[in-house]
Amino acid sequence: MENSHSAAYAAAGVDITAGYEGVRLMKPFVERTKIPGVVSGIGGFGGLFAPDFSGMTEPVLVSGTDGVGTKLRLAQLLDKHDTIGIDCVAMCVNDIICCGARPLFFLDYIAIGKNEAEKVASIVSGVAEGCVQSGCALIGGETAEHPGVMDPNDYDVAGFAVGMVDKPKIIDGSRVREGDALIGLTSSGIHSNGFSLVRKVFDIERADLKAPMDELDGKSLGEVLLAPTKIYVKAVQALLEGGIGLHGASHITGGGFFENVPRMLPKGLGARIVPSAIPRQPIFDLIQKRGEITDHDMYNTFNMGLGMVLAVPPEQAEKALELLAAAGEPDAVCVGCVSKDSGGVTLDNA
Repeated sequence: MENSHSAAYAAAGVDITAGYEGVRLMKPFVERTKIPGVVSGIGGFGGLFAPDFSGMTEPVLVSGTDGVGTKLRLAQLLDKHDTIGIDCVAMCVNDIICCGARPLFFLDYIAIGKNEAEKVASIVSGVAEGCVQSGCALIGGETAEHPGVMDPNDYDVAGFAVGMVDKPKIIDGSRVREGDALIGLTSSGIHSNGFSLVRKVFDIERADLKAPMDELDGKSLGEVLLAPTKIYVKAVQALLEGGIGLHGASHITGGGFFENVPRMLPKGLGARIVPSAIPRQPIFDLIQKRGEITDHDMYNTFNMGLGMVLAVPPEQAEKALELLAAAGEPDAVCVGCVSKDSGGVTLDNA
């Protein structure tokens, strides 16, 4: 912007002009996410969105917020910043889809030690890609430069999503019944949880992140760990639109199976999950072996290959798998059932 330069602020470590350049560079990425309902472009004081309530009897707004956690350290060590934004969007939209809400819009927040316009634009390109994958619009955000507080190469990313669902169609777990089939949607790897343990197991600051590893089918540790979180919005929407009675949905994040699956279960019901039914990914075997971690702690920390667990009537399980395959989830699999017990998760190794 013309005449917008403060020599005093620059001497304190804040480059206002770099912020303007970052906005210029990110505009094409933001434009990719534009959907009906977007009223304003980026650059204003607030993002404007006009939701379409047609066909709804009682519209309910649903919000979710999250960050990426210490997975960010992998992006910084590898100097690869164009996928970490996908993780940020995924952690939010995968949460709100669990109650049946369709994501409408997303806003991000980037705190960075030194504002490098190209790096910020690269981060936002990932945010935009996540929005495209989930069908929502990126309508605003904020980049804050924190000299003297953060290392120049450090940054943090957080955001929030807002979605909408018709109140009679809210998925809240109240319809879950004993005998319901549990369907698992495969993950793309670690996703964005458990990285404090991952960094400890692999001594990530000193590890060779780019060398191919036989244990990872020839892929490098960095490539596997940095793989972006899978977004499940369109898959879940396919079930809802296909007439499946989706009784419950659980996003498998921090706390793994033991903390997340019970969140969709009514009191008195539990879940029996068969680990052998889950497509096992090499990264989890490697973590467990290197860290000498028990099965319980693995399933209480990581997604173990499933990013989402859904409860559906047993008679609709086969149709649900067909719809999921058509929606891009061909590896979805029945991994257990809802049981009548204390409400916890039982790993059935029989």
